[in-house]
Amino acid sequence: MSQPGVSTAPSRAVGSFVDQLKTRIALLALFVGSMWAVFFLSVSMPFLHLNRHGVVPRTLDGLQGILFAPWLHAGLWHITANTGGLLVLGWLTMWPRIANFWQVTAGAILGAGLCAWLLGAPYSVHIGASGVVFGYAGYLVARGFYTRSILSILVALFVVSSYGLSMVLGALPLYPHVSWQSHLGGAIGGIIAARLSRQTLRLQA
Repeated sequence: MSQPGVSTAPSRAVGSFVDQLKTRIALLALFVGSMWAVFFLSVSMPFLHLNRHGVVPRTLDGLQGILFAPWLHAGLWHITANTGGLLVLGWLTMWPRIANFWQVTAGAILGAGLCAWLLGAPYSVHIGASGVVFGYAGYLVARGFYTRSILSILVALFVVSSYGLSMVLGALPLYPHVSWQSHLGGAIGGIIAARLSRQTLRLQA
């Protein structure tokens, strides 16, 4: 029983915030950790040829890659490069609600996969989570535009200043062996996710 005249509201608020932090850290760790687990499995058991399950443009078998591609990477450099963006931008999408994270992740995966499948070069295989990173970036910038809240605008400005140039260049057909199609589709998927949830986002702002 609380003492008369002593409010327990601050301690409850702190406890709730700590619980939210723990939940989000665990979720993001599991999500990114699952990609590393698949990578280590691929390296330790190369005979499985897991990377063949990526997106293969305009083939029926290649459609499976829309779901599998984000968990497949060409090498240590590839997954390491994607991990930073997944952690930083993925973390930002989790606030104020974890549901936002799931919405944009689904939109980015579908957008990146479909765009790679439709626009990719014949016989190419598209793998990697960079399309998801681009989806997070597109979502966070679009969220700032739709909500117009101070915090969401500040986050959008951070994304543009930190990732803007690389995102624009990465979504253009400038570099060989880089899936600009996945990048472009992921960004579009993230923007669409923000647009579809704009009413909810405004209520949260």
